[in-house]
Amino acid sequence: MMLGLLLARAGVSVTVLEKHADFFRDFRGDTIHPSTLEIIDEIGLLDELLALPHQKATGITGQIGDTTLQLADFGHLPVRCKFIAFMPQWDFLNFLAEKARAYGSFQLEMEAEVTGLLFDADRVSGVRIKSPTGEHELYADLVVGADGRRSVVREKAGLVSVDFGAPMDVLWMRLSRHPTDPGQLFGRIDFGRIFIMIDRGDYWQCALVIRKGAFETIQRRGLDALRADLVEMNPFLQGRVGELRDWDDIKLLTVQVDRLRQWFRPGLLCIGDAAHAMSPVAGVGINLAVQDAVAAANILIPAFRRGSKISAETLHQVQQRRELPTRVVQRAQLIIQNNVISRVLDRQGRMKPPLIVRALGAFPLLRRIPARLVGLGFRREHVAPIETV
Repeated sequence: MMLGLLLARAGVSVTVLEKHADFFRDFRGDTIHPSTLEIIDEIGLLDELLALPHQKATGITGQIGDTTLQLADFGHLPVRCKFIAFMPQWDFLNFLAEKARAYGSFQLEMEAEVTGLLFDADRVSGVRIKSPTGEHELYADLVVGADGRRSVVREKAGLVSVDFGAPMDVLWMRLSRHPTDPGQLFGRIDFGRIFIMIDRGDYWQCALVIRKGAFETIQRRGLDALRADLVEMNPFLQGRVGELRDWDDIKLLTVQVDRLRQWFRPGLLCIGDAAHAMSPVAGVGINLAVQDAVAAANILIPAFRRGSKISAETLHQVQQRRELPTRVVQRAQLIIQNNVISRVLDRQGRMKPPLIVRALGAFPLLRRIPARLVGLGFRREHVAPIETV
């Protein structure tokens, strides 16, 4: 959607396909980081975006055992918005769609599911679509696969990925929030469990990190046992865990981390999770995808304006621009997954903060380091002025 908006803004004819009737999907990535907010500001839409309901996190707070610590402080970032905005992803997508529709070269087709690719010799020339009106074909100078970690586009294109594995899955759920509850992003590590609570105004969006493949074991123990575990982790939830009435109230996110060896082939480019599925660690996936979109727009728009076919060399430039940041972020996520999260999940009993975490809590200056890594990432992208691209 971001790439579609940027292309349409530059006068490029673009059609965005969405297989669902709307953008509503609960427990999607809802964090809009300072780097993404800066991009929205660069295209003049920040004030309108922030007029939508959202919550702000100016820092990251965590509790390890009995110790509560502030782990990151976004207040010193060199950007206009020194916070993470928590906004339902469907609101963010609807906002981008509304702004893109202002350009006559933009079209959005809902309930349009891509089922296959069209080829002209070795070049991708379009897509096959299934919609309520039947099946049809859409031809294009360039197909961009942005259809997530289970990408049909990359599968049909025969693009090969490297799977790095993940030691955990995540159970998503929601519980009501009371005015006396802790604020900001509140994570709890203890008793061999990791429980994260995101303030969504009148409710908590909760994530329980579990061992990979352990959901069936948890289900066999029963819902009462899971409720008791949540109360043990966060006693202030006593009386609220009954809101989890059955297993339908709990959604399983199967975590995977992978990356395509090559993000493109003639006539086709993959970006976002379709090119590199990210771990939920630090919630950076949506923001990395937006950075991909900006880089792609800056590189593709001049080629479209020349009126020539988008060459494989041009698509390779997008991968070259974005592959290093992706590798850096994934490497950091894998270190955290394999050396921190995995060890936590293997332990039992009360935990104590490690030295580096205690240092973050004790020295405010150190909190700027994780704030910059999470809030701005590696190699930020900026929207090039339309007249220069």
